[in-house]
Amino acid sequence: MGLKVGDRAPDVTLPSHENQQTALSSLWKDGPAALLFFPLAFTSTCTEEMCSVRDDIGSYTGVNGTVAAISVDSPFVLKKFRDELGADYTFLSDFNREASRAFGVLRTAPIGPGLLNASDRAAFVVGTDGTIRYAWHETNPGLLPPFDEIKAALAG
Repeated sequence: MGLKVGDRAPDVTLPSHENQQTALSSLWKDGPAALLFFPLAFTSTCTEEMCSVRDDIGSYTGVNGTVAAISVDSPFVLKKFRDELGADYTFLSDFNREASRAFGVLRTAPIGPGLLNASDRAAFVVGTDGTIRYAWHETNPGLLPPFDEIKAALAG
C-alpha cells in the first residue's frame, strides 16, 4: 500500500539524469513538488505520460511547482529518454528501488514477459513542509495519472 495524504514524504537521495545526487526534499524546499513514478522509460504509456507533462509544463511550474519523473531505469537511460522527449524537467533514477519502496509503489507483479521490480505508476504532491498533499497509485501500467488533479494539488 502506498503512502497517503497527510503522510510524511520520505527523503531519499537519487541520482538525476545528469548523474547528480538529488535529495527529494530539495525538490519541495521552495515550493510544492510533483513526484511522478513511472514503470519504464521508452514504453508507450510512460512516453505518453512524460510528453503530456512536457507539453503542459507551464501549468506545473506556473504555481511555483517542481516536477520530477522517477523510474527504476539507470541515470544514463533516463538522460537519453529525457533528451529524446525534449523534456525540461528532472528525471531521477530509482535503480536501487529505495524511493519506490519508501513510497510503497514498488510493483510486486511482473510487467509484460517477467519484468519484475519496476515501480507502479503513481503521483505524489509534496508540500514545502514535507507532507504529502496528494497521492495517486495505480497498479495497471496502461493507465495515465489524473493530470488535472496533480496540477490542482500543486496549486494548493
